[in-house]
Amino acid sequence: MEFFETILLPFRWLVSWVMQAFHEGFTFIGMDAASGWTWTLSIVGLVVVIRAALIPVFVKQIKAQRGMQALQPDLRKLQQKYKGKTDQLSRQAMTQEQMALYKKHGTNPFAACLPILIQMPFFFALFTVLNGVSSASENGEGIGALTVDDVRQFDAAEIFGAPLSSSLLHGWGTPGHGSVAVLSIIMILAMTASQFITQKQIMAKNMSEEAMQSPFMRQQKIMLYILPLVFGIGGINFPIGVLIYWTTTNLWTMVQQFYVIRRMPTPGSPAAKALAERRAKKGLPMVPLLGEKKTEPAVEAVVEPRAQRVQPQRKNRKRK
Repeated sequence: MEFFETILLPFRWLVSWVMQAFHEGFTFIGMDAASGWTWTLSIVGLVVVIRAALIPVFVKQIKAQRGMQALQPDLRKLQQKYKGKTDQLSRQAMTQEQMALYKKHGTNPFAACLPILIQMPFFFALFTVLNGVSSASENGEGIGALTVDDVRQFDAAEIFGAPLSSSLLHGWGTPGHGSVAVLSIIMILAMTASQFITQKQIMAKNMSEEAMQSPFMRQQKIMLYILPLVFGIGGINFPIGVLIYWTTTNLWTMVQQFYVIRRMPTPGSPAAKALAERRAKKGLPMVPLLGEKKTEPAVEAVVEPRAQRVQPQRKNRKRK
């Protein structure tokens, strides 16, 4: 646990500093420093900062996902090539050829997970900050960049009668827990629903026909139902403040994916065909899509006309 705490320490300081900065900003423009809504908006501000910083990583994720879809036919050929071969040399050769394919297409299977992997330390840091607010308030301690007064303010902050530091699983029988239970259930449903809708939209509109028939698609279908279930079950242990963070980031992802599906769809997907039809109706040419292979225009061979041979002319000799 000490090793885990050491890793999270800089993230905890960064998360708490961003929250405190937004809190001071909202207080400066006239909002009540002790209000739960001021702290709620500070958490939303934290989401905006993290997700805005992740936009370049998100673009790389799109390219990696489309690269993985593009190499599916080559991967299937490779699997057929080594089908039934279980010796070590064959497995090693298959792995080397797979890595060569990833390098050729400029992708790898882990790049698609980068945004969520980068977010996880911030999520755990926020969880430890909010989860430790009550005990830190009782002991008169600060957390990261949050001072003792900040911690006590946050511990007392409420929205709709529910303390931001309370969770559905803990605090049964305490005053205001009914509000905590209702708000937690609503936010857990919003969190899981937004995640499900996002994945469903991607699978229904933004995947090519080849990708729909690949093993990758079968994994996506499984994850479509497993991930919301995991976050839904785990959500009963999240403080209200963490649920606000995760619901907000899921809504950001949903809006971001709607934009990608409409403006930068996967080549060969139903969304790409819809984009082409919309542009055709407006009389606009189709633009190259992100991750689409550039096809070089065929260059016709220019046959130069053969130069006619110039006959030598006889020189007029002077008669003697």
